[in-house]
Amino acid sequence: MRRQRVRRLALLFLGLPSCALLAQGPLTWEQVRDRFQKNNPNLLAQELLINEARADEVTAGLRPNPDFSSIDDEFSANNGGSQLTQSITQLIERRHKRALRVAGARFATAIAATDQQDTVRQLLFSLRDAFVRTLQAKAWVELAGQNLANYDKVLELNRERYRAGDIAGVDMTRLELQRAQFESDAVNAKVNLRTAKIALLALMNERQAVDTFDVAGEYAYRPLSMTLDEARRASLAARPDLKSATTAVTKAQSDHQLARANGSTDPTLYLEYQRQQQFNTVGFGASIPLRIFDRNQGEKEKTQIEMTRAERNRLAVEVGILRDVDSAYATVLSVQELVVPYRDHYIKEAADVRETVSFAYSRGGASLLDFLDAQKSYRDTLLAYQTLIASYLSALNQLSQSVGEEVLP
Repeated sequence: MRRQRVRRLALLFLGLPSCALLAQGPLTWEQVRDRFQKNNPNLLAQELLINEARADEVTAGLRPNPDFSSIDDEFSANNGGSQLTQSITQLIERRHKRALRVAGARFATAIAATDQQDTVRQLLFSLRDAFVRTLQAKAWVELAGQNLANYDKVLELNRERYRAGDIAGVDMTRLELQRAQFESDAVNAKVNLRTAKIALLALMNERQAVDTFDVAGEYAYRPLSMTLDEARRASLAARPDLKSATTAVTKAQSDHQLARANGSTDPTLYLEYQRQQQFNTVGFGASIPLRIFDRNQGEKEKTQIEMTRAERNRLAVEVGILRDVDSAYATVLSVQELVVPYRDHYIKEAADVRETVSFAYSRGGASLLDFLDAQKSYRDTLLAYQTLIASYLSALNQLSQSVGEEVLP
């Protein structure tokens, strides 16, 4: 315990996080997502826009300041003193202008919040894709290791046959050369895994060493339980960009009401105090602008047009969402049609063929070419299945982005 504390203190003084050097357990998707949302600079910057919008709410709710003026004039030696005039004026806003400004600012804050959620949705798609690629690389490392181990067993059996004189030396050499393919698969799989981890760490904005970083998750096929109609309904309820577009319509209506209110007359009330020699007077008054020419016609027309534009933009976003969902759902189904035969038939058939040909070759009933072809077919079938699983998970990720929430089964 004492050594561990000393080590942590040393890391603290060096300015290095302890997790950068100490191994940790593999991270699940939820843990990767949480770290990403805490560290990603784009998300942190987007959150500041929400705070700026809230500050605009404060500005929109401020009342007009009163004006104070003081005039001391008519200095003369003959009248024995000057005239002092002081006044306070206050603009009175009518037709709920302040409330409408606050409502518009709050709608802007709501749009900023849903825009931030939409940024999260889009960035999580890239993060999930990198996470799936890392799981795929891990699966390939495991598969390449198993294939290499199985082939080493085959080589050992054939070496015994070679020593016994059952096979020729050239055949043994060809068998050993075939091992280079399996060994190459294992090396390349490890390189791809390291590359995938580096890409995932970059998205997470983590400075952890690659050798101490690992992820854990299910890398397998699970059928999608959500129907297309359910996905379409869920997307219309969950997509943040549609919420932003809908709020923009309401904000445009509020801005139009404010433009109409700004075309009305706001009186200015004033209180005046005047002192001249021994006389003191107090007066009250009001100033009312005559809105004969400028009745805010331009802003009224502009906000009316903005209402139409916002509604059409909302419809365009809705149509685009449904199109994205339909396309992503079709991709999931197409990949699913390829994955299922491999899972239920092709892998088992490739394994049976490999075992049958291997048994026949060991008994002299099959040629070396048949044996090598069976080994290669089994390897290619497993790699194709692993690739299809990655494509299926990527298609589900695309569907999740289109719907606006995770649809992984």
